Amino acid sequence: MQVLPCLMLSALVLLTACSTKEPEYTSEADLYHAAEEQLERSQWESAIKNLNSLEENFPFGTYADQAQLELIYAHYSSGEADAAIATANRFIRLHPQHRNVDYAYYMLGMASFTKDQGMFERAMPVDISKRDPGAARESLANFTQLLNRFPDSNYAADAKKRMLSLRNHLARYEIHVAIYYFKRGAYVAAVGRGRYVLENFPQSPAIPDALAVMVQGYHLLKMPEKSNEMLEILKLNYADYPALNKQGEFDYDFMFNNGKSPWVAYLTLGLFNKNEVTGFDTRTLYDPQYKPSTEVARVE
Repeated sequence: MQVLPCLMLSALVLLTACSTKEPEYTSEADLYHAAEEQLERSQWESAIKNLNSLEENFPFGTYADQAQLELIYAHYSSGEADAAIATANRFIRLHPQHRNVDYAYYMLGMASFTKDQGMFERAMPVDISKRDPGAARESLANFTQLLNRFPDSNYAADAKKRMLSLRNHLARYEIHVAIYYFKRGAYVAAVGRGRYVLENFPQSPAIPDALAVMVQGYHLLKMPEKSNEMLEILKLNYADYPALNKQGEFDYDFMFNNGKSPWVAYLTLGLFNKNEVTGFDTRTLYDPQYKPSTEVARVE
């Protein structure tokens, strides 16, 4: 008596499974247009599947080159940075003279910057200037290659903006390292990091903090002449720097607790340790827009 209902239920399950199965595309045009629609709807997995199928079955077809470029975009958008890099490098190797090869170089710059980011970093706002700078340097090199090879590219303007942001992040990374050296009592090394920022990132928003690092470092090294020299440069160019009082004197306790008064530690029962080195970070004052966008354009 229970056989018929079971058979009916099994048939219903099979029909449901068949109805949700992805359609099969046989022609090159069908595969490409299906992938295009899926890209528009952010259906990355399905788009990647169809673009790969198109490349495998129609490697010399009408849409073959465009599909490879779209595949770079799909891998990047789905968070598969390594796959995007591999696909971009393959396109450059196979089509070095292609009219859209500049897009592959552009996507190399984008993907190389995000390849070490986990899902949490992509979803949540984090201070990426504290990350290992290797990805930023690689991305900067790729964007530089794009501009050197294709200075009139449609992606040149965006690449320049991103390069500026990358340089700012690399400069900020040096400040983080300087603070680490302060915590370890390695004042010569801290001064060296400040000097590196001045020499290599002269237009970056990290310059005032680099000067402050050198003022503090030379002071701790008992080198007052050098410290005062850096202080004069800081006052001349950044008179509103938070570590300077109204008389232009430098607060050598500013790098502890972000300049909070020792009374804060007292009133909070030591919750904020007055001897904690937090460093110099004035991005909100000199560089409020310090996180670059990771959004990219589709190939034109």
